[in-house]
Formats: sequence, structure tokens, C-alpha cells
Amino acid sequence: MRRKVAKKHRVLPDSRFGDVQVTVFVNSLMKDGKKSTAFKIFYNAIDQVSDKTGEEGLELFKKALINVTPGVEVRSRRVGGATFQIPTPIRDSRKNSLAMNWLISFARKRNEKSMPDRLAAEIIAAAKEEGATFKKKEDTHRMAEANKAFSHFRF
Repeated sequence: MRRKVAKKHRVLPDSRFGDVQVTVFVNSLMKDGKKSTAFKIFYNAIDQVSDKTGEEGLELFKKALINVTPGVEVRSRRVGGATFQIPTPIRDSRKNSLAMNWLISFARKRNEKSMPDRLAAEIIAAAKEEGATFKKKEDTHRMAEANKAFSHFRF
């Protein structure tokens, strides 16, 4: 029997933009509890995005998140001794967390000099529907499409 559903934590909006999504992103970006450092990295990256593109940095960040948010994913499931990759739709909270985590992890793997530079470059690339993060989303969707024949195993 399942236990109670975990309570959702209430996240406060950030001070500069007044946006909850920014705080959630910064919480994912944070390492070793250094939240102020994570905020500095994020704000510097947003400023760089604004300078490089001439558009509003926060709007481009939100556009990038929308572009890299997956709709379906494959889950492994054993049926009759064989393991199948079954495409399943993703709930909204997981969609957002996957998109944010992908954006952060692929920004960390880039080879620009500092983390704000890396994050800014990855945000710009994702907003243009290119870059490693967008490719990850496309690969996830392609994998789900290829395994669509097994979707009847889902329940």
C-alpha cells in the first residue's frame, strides 16, 4: 500500500525578477548550499544573454526552457522476461525539472571560461533550438517514437 503523497514545498520568487521559476532553476544550479553564488552566476548569465542577443534575457531563458522541455520519455519495464522501453507521458513538474537539469548539466560540460559564460551560451543555443540540450530533447522524443509499438504495455 502506498504512503501519503509528499507535500510540495513552497518556493519564494527571486528578488530581481520576482519569478518562482528562476528560484527553482537557481536551486538546481546551486552546489554545496552556495545560493548567493548560484544567483550571481544566473544573473550574470542573463545579463550576457541580453547583451549578446539584444533581447530581454529572462524572456529568452523562458523560451529556452520551453524549447528543451520533453513531452514523453521511455521507461524500462519487464514483461515476460524481456525488458521493453515503454514511452510514457511526463507530468508537468518532472518536465520542468528535466529541462532545467539538462540545461545545467550541458552548460557545465561546455568549454567556455566561466560558468556564467557557459550558461549564457547554452541558453542562447536552446532558445535558437540548437545545442546539446535541445539535441537531448530530440533524442528522447525519437526514442519514444521508435518504441511506440510497446506503448500498450503501459498501465
